[in-house]
Amino acid sequence: MSSHAARSARRPSRARLRRRRLAAVAAAAFVGAVVAAVVVSGVLDEAVREITLPLKHEDIIRQQAADKNLDPALIAGVIYEESRFRDQTSRAGARGLMQITPETADFIARRSGGIRFQQSDLATPQINIAYGAWFLRYLIDHYDGNETLAVAAYNAGQSNVDTWVARAGGPAQFDSARHIPFPETRAYVQNVQERRREYRDNYAAELGL
Repeated sequence: MSSHAARSARRPSRARLRRRRLAAVAAAAFVGAVVAAVVVSGVLDEAVREITLPLKHEDIIRQQAADKNLDPALIAGVIYEESRFRDQTSRAGARGLMQITPETADFIARRSGGIRFQQSDLATPQINIAYGAWFLRYLIDHYDGNETLAVAAYNAGQSNVDTWVARAGGPAQFDSARHIPFPETRAYVQNVQERRREYRDNYAAELGL
């Protein structure tokens, strides 16, 4: 065999080279598609999370949690259950992210030294979350650290929960499922507890956990 013929035998045919190029292009396209799918999936997951479990003003939540010695996920769970992180006013006049009534706001202002407080301040996230966190801390202290009773009182009122606890025979005997007569409050307590866990699982970094 001549040297020219030997080189021709060793040289890949054009068809084979074309197949190799096509295979390389297909492999690159596949990898690109996988990467794009991962990116899109992550973006979609983030978008779904922001809709189903929104979180805003996390800097204020962290600040108030540290200042009031509260779990930031608890504050977030209460805000979610109260307003879904939307500034709004209820039919009863409760305002803002943590849905604080005018009477409760005045009570908090008197007890916390808010001498310049005005009801319109509740539309400000900083004031609203600060007052809501203060009230949560007050209720937790009132019930000797029992957060379940505090959350129930945030929804149904302290006087109602005091009555239920007395009927149950004391905090140690109190059971949410049996001793909370209001279906709304029973659901509220359960929902806040569930949202608290979800915020801890999904927003640990944002909440400083």
